Amino acid sequence: MTPLVVTPITLTGRNVRLEPLSLDHARDLTVAGQDDSIWRYMPYPNMRTEADMRAWIADMLHRQSLGGDLPFAVYHLADQRAIGATRYMDIQPVHRGLEIGGTWYGRPYQRTAVNTESKYLLLRHAFETLGCIRVQLKTDLRNERSQAAIERLGAVREGVLRENLIMPDGYHRSSVYFSILAAEWPAVKARLEARLAA
Repeated sequence: MTPLVVTPITLTGRNVRLEPLSLDHARDLTVAGQDDSIWRYMPYPNMRTEADMRAWIADMLHRQSLGGDLPFAVYHLADQRAIGATRYMDIQPVHRGLEIGGTWYGRPYQRTAVNTESKYLLLRHAFETLGCIRVQLKTDLRNERSQAAIERLGAVREGVLRENLIMPDGYHRSSVYFSILAAEWPAVKARLEARLAA
């Protein structure tokens, strides 16, 4: 079986456009990321200044250069600005799998169609274009809202990796893992399309 080949791409929906992340997004993302609650469960510190955001973007682009990640800016079409970020990570070319993660949005865009459509675009590309067998997602065990959102996508909860990450404040985070398999994608796709149509 041919290994995955994951390259930068733009994915466009009705509400958002996922663009390859660049330093050009730093100003918009700095504005979007001002609410400290966005970073509470993230394994990187709060982004308070444009310099902080530029350093974070540079780190994401470095990870991309190593082949394990592909970061996107989430551009809101109606508001004409970047309002968050997401990425493919832990890309496993030989095993035809990857993770969708590192996702965050400005506070006004949380609990809107933004997350549903972003995940739909990423999942559709992963399964239908890249040919993934498995896509995984994870979240902080404390983040019950995120767990509920992942379950609403149709992902299956697999279990908890205990104290697998050390957070910027020193907290030993446990992570809940979920997955969607290629065979499950048609049902997940139908569910997401129904939600977006509503």
